[in-house]
Amino acid sequence: MKLSSVHICAAFLAATAARGEIVTSEGLQNGVTEVELMKNLKQLDQIARDNGGNRAFGFPGFEASVKYISERTNRFSRTFDTWIQDFPANFSRVESISFKVGETDYYVWGLTYSPSTPPEGVTLPLVLGPEGAAACSVDGYAGLDVKGKIVLVERGTCPTGGTLAGRVRPAKLAGASNVIIYNNSPTKVTGGTLSAPDPEGFVSSGFINQVDGEALKKRLLAGENIIAYFQQTQLIEIRVTQNVFAETKGGDPNNVIILGAHLDSVQAGPGINDDGSGTSLILELLTALKKYEVKNKIRFAWWGAEESGLLGSRYYTSHLSKTEVDKILLYLNFDMVSKGYFGVFDGDGSTHGLAGPPGSDVIEKLFVEDLTRKGITVTPVPFTGSSDYASFMDTLKKPIGGLHTGTGVEQDPCYHQACDDYTNPNSTVLTINAKTAAHVLAVVAHDGHNLIPKNNTNTLVRQDATDIVQWTVTEGDRHVGTCGHDV
Repeated sequence: MKLSSVHICAAFLAATAARGEIVTSEGLQNGVTEVELMKNLKQLDQIARDNGGNRAFGFPGFEASVKYISERTNRFSRTFDTWIQDFPANFSRVESISFKVGETDYYVWGLTYSPSTPPEGVTLPLVLGPEGAAACSVDGYAGLDVKGKIVLVERGTCPTGGTLAGRVRPAKLAGASNVIIYNNSPTKVTGGTLSAPDPEGFVSSGFINQVDGEALKKRLLAGENIIAYFQQTQLIEIRVTQNVFAETKGGDPNNVIILGAHLDSVQAGPGINDDGSGTSLILELLTALKKYEVKNKIRFAWWGAEESGLLGSRYYTSHLSKTEVDKILLYLNFDMVSKGYFGVFDGDGSTHGLAGPPGSDVIEKLFVEDLTRKGITVTPVPFTGSSDYASFMDTLKKPIGGLHTGTGVEQDPCYHQACDDYTNPNSTVLTINAKTAAHVLAVVAHDGHNLIPKNNTNTLVRQDATDIVQWTVTEGDRHVGTCGHDV
């Protein structure tokens, strides 16, 4: 067939567009600017303000956030393919909750996926549960009279999994009517999830501030008999939500590099550091990458329902075919990157004892070397299983890495608070992290297939995957390197 000059010209322009510059570290870093990073955060903050103060799963603010990201990525449709993945997730909303002792009405947070009490609530003796690791098993309750009573116990990590669910299950087995967990950190409680509904394994449970819990504990240890009132009504239902993806049209489809950040906030606030900062970071990496050629295919992921138990990333990883899994080369995670220390995941396990899958050490070295060259002191971050890297590491066994700036009071006093708004992030920290991420992306986009060992699966991905990795959290740690989910 004879082609017209118009067809020839169009084909030439398309081919020319496809032959962009080869991506370089300097070029990609120069394409990431503080102004644009912060502009995204301002937009996400405004979305929250326009929608009840949050961008949480199941609420209008999250829907608006999905629209914002997909509209931005669709601007670059000549370079990237954008798609949205719907998935069902357990939605939870506390309709009413109250915890009282005498005339004192305590601030209490309903743990996500907690069963409800009877509508009228319960009035029962408040008793102390075991301390430390003993609270993680029903054996720890031996000798304690908790049957039909409300148990007061401190939050803490359990080897059986979770800092919250791991406390509730043994209390239920010991016969407790309800559980009140008090925080092991002075930060105001504004979230906490049991990861998934389990009406047979849980009793209705609340989460109170450390100062209140310790005061009640002191009274109980002094021998005081305390009668408490607890009421909770919680709506739990399945709702459909979304992950958003954008992927380079070019690059080797058999070597896919995934960069991820969660798009949702907690219900308590707009989530601008957690995780608007990661959301903005990978959005600006995508924007800077649009004019470059890459040897390996790059996929950007904005996860939904992360704050409800990593549900978006878990759904995605558990619904990949073996062929799709084998195409993935590595995963990079960016969850809270604008307030606190400069943290790099401890890929080789040399600091915290748990290494990522082979190749994670290489990723760690790339991040650390770039930050060190820039005169930055690096804090090694442990793998605790409480952000979206968890299922890539545990379920898919893929090399992982990334950046994180901490959730402790000293790093971010607005963590999971209403004050995590546009005024919270440190623009300098965000920009340094974004440029370092640009450096690492440039390296792996061009040469990752030579630097990272390819890990192919032997079996299909487990559809009901749960944590197998023994994460590095120890009793008393407060969500280090995580968003603090009870998973």
